Amino acid sequence: MPTSDGMDQQERDRMGFFSWMRRRRPAARERPRPEDVRRVPRSRVHRPIVLGQAEITRQLVNPVTISVANRKGGVGKTTTSVNMAAILAYLGHPVLLVDMDSQGHSTSGLGVEREAVDVTVLDLLLGEAGVEDVLVGTAVDGLHLLPATVNLSRVSVDLMDHPERELQLRAALDPLRNDYDFIIIDTPPSLGLLTVNSLVASDGVLIPLQCEYFALEGVKDLMGIIRVVSENLNPDLRVEGILITMYETNPLSRTIAREVRDHFGDGVLRTVIPRDRRVAEAQSMGVPIVSYAMTSPGCQAYIRATRELRRAHLEP
Repeated sequence: MPTSDGMDQQERDRMGFFSWMRRRRPAARERPRPEDVRRVPRSRVHRPIVLGQAEITRQLVNPVTISVANRKGGVGKTTTSVNMAAILAYLGHPVLLVDMDSQGHSTSGLGVEREAVDVTVLDLLLGEAGVEDVLVGTAVDGLHLLPATVNLSRVSVDLMDHPERELQLRAALDPLRNDYDFIIIDTPPSLGLLTVNSLVASDGVLIPLQCEYFALEGVKDLMGIIRVVSENLNPDLRVEGILITMYETNPLSRTIAREVRDHFGDGVLRTVIPRDRRVAEAQSMGVPIVSYAMTSPGCQAYIRATRELRRAHLEP
């Protein structure tokens, strides 16, 4: 609804966001800059957007680790992981993105050539490499990556006889908790060992849900696994929210979105991510959407969704 100045609330929020982003952030803490982090050439950011460091007037209560998960594939897990991680870094937060999918799409989505990666998150899970050996820098300042390749698919076999196989990722990430404000974990489209490791290592779970028939089926299965992990391995695990993705202005999308909100109520983020070809273009070029087409509808929606997610972890 338009306000007295002729702008609707969405437009006011957007303008307020850019004004807020341009303020300078107090130099209260430094971003982690491990000397041995390999960095992706900045040329991989085809259209870099230069923003002032965000002034964060309300600090995080604690560093937070969030898994982006859903049993179904093609719902936007990797897209959400990459873009939210990049936007958080643009906002001035030190961020680590962990690729726990053997497809390695988060790795390639940040411009890291999977063929050139010789040490991966698999080596970390198996205890064959330290995190300093696996950590990779990216073209986004403040955003680091633990990359994955297809060899991650063998992890279930390699850890078959390990007595604490579900706890490997948590043990690997524990030394890093205070180095990053946010750790985002991109999970595979399954409920196997990699997803369980991710949930055990996380404080919360963000669930992308595509606007299509049978969308709720994958969510129900995931909720069951979250309950098991919470009861047995990680009692502090919580659901951060459900993010509606790939929304189109047609009756089907409206119906699915309404059913999801009726079913989960306030557990659904207010922001809806529209289908936007520029998001896919950015991913294919190895850059986040905020570095490629910041004014696109998809990017603006991800900015709003990231602000929602971030707001829940700020001091009152």
